[in-house]
Amino acid sequence: MSFFKKLKDSISGKTESVTKSFRDGLEKTRKGFVEKVADLITRRKKIDEEFYEELEEILIGADVGVNTVLKLIDELRAEVRKQRIEDAAELQPILSSKLMELLRGDDDNRLRENPDGITVILFVGVNGVGKTTTIGKLAHRYKQEGKKVLLAAGDTFRAGAIEQLEVWGQRAGVEVIKQQAGSDPAAVMFDAVQAAKQRNVDVLICDTAGRLQNKTNLMEELNKIFRVIQREIPSAPHEVLMVLDATTGQNALTQAKLFGEKSGVTGLVLTKLDGTAKGGIVIAIRQEMNLPVKLVGLGEKMEDLQTFDSEQFVHALFSGLITEETEEA
Repeated sequence: MSFFKKLKDSISGKTESVTKSFRDGLEKTRKGFVEKVADLITRRKKIDEEFYEELEEILIGADVGVNTVLKLIDELRAEVRKQRIEDAAELQPILSSKLMELLRGDDDNRLRENPDGITVILFVGVNGVGKTTTIGKLAHRYKQEGKKVLLAAGDTFRAGAIEQLEVWGQRAGVEVIKQQAGSDPAAVMFDAVQAAKQRNVDVLICDTAGRLQNKTNLMEELNKIFRVIQREIPSAPHEVLMVLDATTGQNALTQAKLFGEKSGVTGLVLTKLDGTAKGGIVIAIRQEMNLPVKLVGLGEKMEDLQTFDSEQFVHALFSGLITEETEEA
């Protein structure tokens, strides 16, 4: 059975609304990347040096990342030699299969939960990446699952951050624990944990400052928050999610490297994938960071925050080709 046929069969067991969310959300990347690959294969029937060079340019243009692209091209060359492939069209399913391997990793993408009480999820990330929006959408998702959710407005330094979180709290029908702007974020977290205990909350989602005067201050602030939470709930936080804006491409990768490994991050959230043709950044981040991509933002609606799924991602990218192949079959 061909790779595309297997992928289509695998996706058929998954929720149609989720498949649609991935397909719609990755439309710009599909046009900017896969359609260019398809065009290259149509124009250049022969696999030669110029073919590889052009494919390399397309992949780098989609922000797959130079190191990852060089490794991928080497692997494709090896497959071409091994299978004695001459027709460029035969490379398409091999490329798709390799991309899925790069995305998959060994990690479980599901959010970790506390089996013995309150699950605490901490959000970190610079201002403007969609952190508050993601928190609101995740609160909505947990609420839909029948869980009792509480939000903590720990970004007390950015003007309007508390109010923005309150708006999302109202939309999701979830309470927000807050203090005045400029308050100590750790004090907000202490209040939030106490409130979560009193109200028998299932999930506490905490916002944190996106920027202080310098990185050292930010790390100190995060460490203080960790200490306060852990004093009350020793196993917490159960997830520390770093939010990155996919539209910033390689800059998102730089941010992830800067903060990721020093601030106890357990997983990444990539927002605004629907707004970029450079969705290949997911592959670059997955390869260069030893961290799983846990959630992706695929649109404006509450339901457009999805658990990352490598099969759905590749299926959404290559959906046009998959339809063609399965119709021919």
